[in-house]
Amino acid sequence: MTDTDSPLLVRLEDGVLTLTLNRPDKLNSFNEPMHLALRAAMERAHAEKEIRAVLITGSGRAFCAGQDLGDRDPRKMDGPPDLGRTLDTFYNPTLRLIRSLEKPVIAAVNGVAAGAGANVALACDIVLAARSAKFIQAFSKIGLTPDAGGSWSLTRLLGEARAKGLALTAEPLTAERAESWGLIWKAVDDDALMTEAVALAQKFASGPTRGLGLTKTSIQAASENDFDTQIDFERDTQRTAGRTRDYAEGVAAFLDKRAPEFKGE
Repeated sequence: MTDTDSPLLVRLEDGVLTLTLNRPDKLNSFNEPMHLALRAAMERAHAEKEIRAVLITGSGRAFCAGQDLGDRDPRKMDGPPDLGRTLDTFYNPTLRLIRSLEKPVIAAVNGVAAGAGANVALACDIVLAARSAKFIQAFSKIGLTPDAGGSWSLTRLLGEARAKGLALTAEPLTAERAESWGLIWKAVDDDALMTEAVALAQKFASGPTRGLGLTKTSIQAASENDFDTQIDFERDTQRTAGRTRDYAEGVAAFLDKRAPEFKGE
């Protein structure tokens, strides 16, 4: 199998690990090889210091259509599938890796993001979407419930009313409305999506990586913590950030009136 035949295209350049879901004929729906490849890539992002930002996108006209239902067709099985096992084995470990990575993860949603595909995107830190892209909580169309973190993300980002509306109706949500509702960071013109996403990833990759990672961790913790717990959390993360070489460089550059040269340390 050549690189272009791989279900996930992986490229590391200038500190940015770009991961392209690559089953365009299946709208980049997940099968087992794609699951395993994406998880391995996220494990690599955790392990390698050279990686300072991650960018996830899709090939062809879709970002990701969710799970490949051909692999979960009850007509081809001796009994009903254990979809909970699918989540435990494949989706949930990868989602935990995305959320726990102390480096920025950007999703560049280049087309339809449906079902678990939408929710993998929403697990990322920054979501940019082409104006033609749509987010679809397609689960109700086949008698399922939102998974891959969807019920968590939708409720926290949009509130119960909109979360229920999207999940129960499976109505497509345009990129522009997703932006106006606060579900994603920004909708951009289709032909500008990757240029803007790459530029943002490179900005993060040349930035103060530890500080950015601690910022991510702190904001994620805020949805669970009460105020007193959160300000103690801020104290601890700020103490850690203040001991980094990047903080010393940032202060020196500010006082010297020059551009900082962060090393991610």
